[in-house]
Amino acid sequence: MKHTIKYTILLLTFVSWNSLWCQKINIAQVKQDMKRVADWQMAHFNDAFSKKKPHHPLDWTNGAFYVGLVKWAEIAGDDTYYKWLKKIGEDYNWKLYDRIYHADDHTVGQLYCDLYKKYPQKKIIKPTIKQFDYILYHPSKSALNWKTPFHLDRWNWCDALFMSPPVWAKLYKITGEKKYLDFMMKEYKATTKFLFDKKEQLYYRDERFMNKLDKGKKIFWSRGNGWVFAGLVNILNELEPKTKEYKYFLKIYKKMAKKLAQIQTPEGHWAMSLLAQEQYPTPEVSGTSFFVYGLAWGINKGILDYDTYEPVVKKGWNGTKKHITEEGMLGYVQPIGAAPGEAFPDKTEVYGAGAFLCAGYELINLLNTK
Repeated sequence: MKHTIKYTILLLTFVSWNSLWCQKINIAQVKQDMKRVADWQMAHFNDAFSKKKPHHPLDWTNGAFYVGLVKWAEIAGDDTYYKWLKKIGEDYNWKLYDRIYHADDHTVGQLYCDLYKKYPQKKIIKPTIKQFDYILYHPSKSALNWKTPFHLDRWNWCDALFMSPPVWAKLYKITGEKKYLDFMMKEYKATTKFLFDKKEQLYYRDERFMNKLDKGKKIFWSRGNGWVFAGLVNILNELEPKTKEYKYFLKIYKKMAKKLAQIQTPEGHWAMSLLAQEQYPTPEVSGTSFFVYGLAWGINKGILDYDTYEPVVKKGWNGTKKHITEEGMLGYVQPIGAAPGEAFPDKTEVYGAGAFLCAGYELINLLNTK
């Protein structure tokens, strides 16, 4: 009798574990979900936030949304989205946000570079080039240690690897000037040497989390690593596959992809503390969406094995889209922070929508190949 009960429990667990990714996914439904999330987020651009006031349009939070929205604009069949994004740049004269060196304030540069490809007008990228040239010739001399003066002038927190490096890579691709690539490589390697755990194949959020345990588990923040993983894709998209630079980033990407496939939760998301599923059972969709985005991209490029990673991608997508409310809000997005914490079904943040749109874009590419 005991064996029968045990077998039944295991069987039910297996069925539940697989039910999410076994649900049929079709392109029309993915597009519908993307449109709902994009439209809701645009409609609530100034009233959905986790701090005391709305984010500035050039803030990193919105910058991450634009990264996803420009992908949706490409496939939406409706110029409304391009026009909305272009107006953001025009309203602020195509400038980056306030701080010269801070990676967060470079994020919107990804939008400018992407819009430049559609609207090849020099004014769109001129301010970004001017600011990055200044950084090139006046580089920060700060150490990467967290308490060093002016430490945020360099990429000493892992999410910074999503914010700034892709902009440098995009400028390199647009201008053909290798100085942008060389600077990015130098700084990225320094950050990786400092924050990447070779054993776990994941990035610490910053120095404060090294040699620190949470109930015996190393602390690797899901969203922070999600931003790293998405940033890797956004960099690799700008580089030629046979170059040494491409191979450097690809090596990191493959290591992270292998680890991520191993630690996905049965529900389809990734735990807020990646190695501590039992301690952080609450879903979190911003990190998860960027993992889905990155893994789907790898399959589409022939980098990752289809049979191994396709179930991971579909399970991740199905485990995320179920948190879209009837109105189109994406729930369970962890509020602004720097460590594992809480997320709620009735609260969101704008960057979660951006990550979701990135995931949907690559999922559609994946479905188009089969």
